[in-house]
Amino acid sequence: MTPRRQLTDPGTAAPAQRGRRAAVLQLLREADGPLGVAEVAERVGVHLNTARFHLDALVADEVAARGTAPRDEPGRPKVVYSAVAGEGPDGSRSFRLLSDILLGVVSSSVEDPVAAATRAGHSWGSYLTDAPAPTERVGAEEGERRLVATLEDIGFVTEPEPEPEPGPAPGSVPEGSRREESAQGESGPKPTAGAERRLRLHHCPFREVAQRRPDIVCAIHLGLMRGTVETLRAPLAAEGLEPFVTPHLCVATLRRTDTD
Repeated sequence: MTPRRQLTDPGTAAPAQRGRRAAVLQLLREADGPLGVAEVAERVGVHLNTARFHLDALVADEVAARGTAPRDEPGRPKVVYSAVAGEGPDGSRSFRLLSDILLGVVSSSVEDPVAAATRAGHSWGSYLTDAPAPTERVGAEEGERRLVATLEDIGFVTEPEPEPEPGPAPGSVPEGSRREESAQGESGPKPTAGAERRLRLHHCPFREVAQRRPDIVCAIHLGLMRGTVETLRAPLAAEGLEPFVTPHLCVATLRRTDTD
């Protein structure tokens, strides 16, 4: 007899939290009472939308609870969050099955599912990004730093790919000529528009689903990166995403669009 396939997610007890989400959970556990989104964002040092994203994920993981604070004056009640005891009931979850079903709906009902997935990722990247003030200019390096912070908030582990060591090019300028150019004010190579940088992405939080439908799931991820850098108005473009270079590694390609 063929054994029945397990449809529930393995290990659906309260999962171990990492990074900013772990900091948010620790804050809730140490607080004297329930906290609002703004309080959590201020104490952890993240954007309001990022704090709300992690708080809602902790509620979904059943390690935090959402409630409302009492008010003495009219108006909408304040939404607050608190940690829940670790001994709570452990119900089985089937989020992986649900994601497969939803992916099937997208792929069969949408004319261009990859384009739709990219647009959805773009919208979420914009939503999760703290847009700079109209007078603030975000450079390429700072834009990459903020993009990395967003990816790590979601659950990725990032690593810049080492740049190859420059070797002597054929027909290179002799040493004496280089010294002469230096004396005339030659200042060495600078980043140029179009220069590419590769970012290694480990521990994909979408991995199990992405392995089955990389066309759709990785399009969401690429759109998310594009929405982030466009919201930052940084001279940086998310050019592409190479999924599963190894079973646990994807590589994103970023391109400078300005050198000023």
